[in-house]
Amino acid sequence: MENKCSCQRVKNRKEEDKKKLINRINRLIGQMNGIKIMIENDRYCDDVLIQLSAIDKSIKSLANVILDEHIHTCLLNDIKEGKEESLDEIVELFRRFQ
Repeated sequence: MENKCSCQRVKNRKEEDKKKLINRINRLIGQMNGIKIMIENDRYCDDVLIQLSAIDKSIKSLANVILDEHIHTCLLNDIKEGKEESLDEIVELFRRFQ
C-alpha cells in the first residue's frame, strides 16, 4: 500500500518518463559500484578521478532533465494558477545548482 502524505507535493510522471529516469539512475549506481571495485582493486588515483568526473557529469545531466521538466510542467502550471511563490522556488533551485 502506497503511503502519500497530504503535506507533500507529488509529481505524476508518465511510465515511459519514469522508466527513462530510473534507467539513468541505475547506470549511475553501476558507475558507483565500478568505482568501489576500482578502490578495492587499488586502481590508480587518476583512473578513479576520471570515473568520478564522469559520474558528476551524469548526475548534473540527470538533474538538468528533471529541472527542465519541472520548469515546463509544475512551475508553469503554478504560475498559470497565480502561485507566485513558485518563482521563489525556481530561484532557490538555480542557487543550489551553481
